[in-house]
This record gives sequence, C-alpha cells and structure tokens, in this order.
Amino acid sequence: MNTTVWMDSWQMECCGEPFALGSEVSWAVVAPDREWLTTVLGARAAATVDGVEEHHGGRPEQPAPVRGTVTGISAVHCRFAPLPGEPGHTRHPVPGSGTLTPLSSAPRWNADRGDLRFVGFLIELDAPAR
Repeated sequence: MNTTVWMDSWQMECCGEPFALGSEVSWAVVAPDREWLTTVLGARAAATVDGVEEHHGGRPEQPAPVRGTVTGISAVHCRFAPLPGEPGHTRHPVPGSGTLTPLSSAPRWNADRGDLRFVGFLIELDAPAR
C-alpha cells in the first residue's frame, strides 16, 4: 500500500534521522493540516498526503505508527512573504511558489535555494496494509 508522509523541515533538523530510498522507516504520524499543505504544495499534491511525521508531541491527537520502505523523497521549497496589511516581519508561504525536487536521500540539513526556503520533505512509502 502506498502512503505519502509529510515531514516538516524543523522535525528533521532538530533530531531527525537521515534516510534514503530503500530505507525501512517507522514513524509516528498525525492528521495533515490540509490548508497549510495546500498553500505550500498546491491542492493536487496536498490531497495525496496521508499523514505528517510527528516525533515531538504537543498535538491533541494520538500519533499513529506507520512503517514502510521509502520509495520516493522530494525536498520542498517555497517563498515566504508578508500578508497584505501585516507587518513585514511576519511571513507566510506564498501560494503557488512550492517546488518539489526529487532526492535519493534526505539529509538532516537542507539548503535554501535563493528566495525559496526549505520547508520539508514529501515522502512516499510502500507500507503494509493496516
């Protein structure tokens, strides 16, 4: 069964474990924030996300375990800008600015690309049916 997981950049940078295509992983996942993901990824890609990797807690719902083999990894970058009428220091993702770059591995640290900021990974897993 194919499963798509979102991993926020800060989750990986804080204490995430690097992984690669073919890696066996076991992660705790929670329900995705579809509104935020739609802004960053666009509606089509956001609709494919089955869960969000969460290993720090602080969410009201109980994380569910997901295990599988990594079959796809994309680094996601997007632009940030102030919303109209907000102070310039408050920045939000710019809709439609998200880019996906296929990778063979997910390192702990990922560079920004010019004005595009690294925001996370979109990961495909071949996971056993639950």
